[in-house]
Amino acid sequence: MAPSPFPPPTVPESWATRKRRWKINLYPAFRGSGSRVTHFAHDDSDVRVRLPLCWRNRNLLGTIFGGALYAAVDPFYMLMLMSRLGSDYVIWDKAASIHFRRPGRSTLYARFTLDPNETATIRQLLETERSIDRRYEVDLVDEAGEVHASVEKVIYLRKR
Repeated sequence: MAPSPFPPPTVPESWATRKRRWKINLYPAFRGSGSRVTHFAHDDSDVRVRLPLCWRNRNLLGTIFGGALYAAVDPFYMLMLMSRLGSDYVIWDKAASIHFRRPGRSTLYARFTLDPNETATIRQLLETERSIDRRYEVDLVDEAGEVHASVEKVIYLRKR
């Protein structure tokens, strides 16, 4: 297994987040992309994904299929926010865009992070707004740290 370009996690996994990681990795739509969650911090502040080039996600040109690149990063900001905010909030993916920068010819990695103050900011904004949209970005990088794809996610949030 190639080394990740990111520093080792500083926030450990808990049994609950380890179980969540296993469930996501077994989910057929995610598993089919060849992706694997390698770390899910116990406070949902840091999630890491590994996407190796394999027979499941190789396209006709021998690179990682664009759909697999997106599938590797699709649910995580929504899941992280759902866990951090709780059931008093409605949270949905609203939009996404992906910018392909270079072909994926090796294992790619993504790291999702949420600022510790993000949930407080969201709660404060939703005191005066009916709903809000928050934008998050994540890059898929190789072990040298070169960006192969950039994804922007728009998450819709409102109080129940």
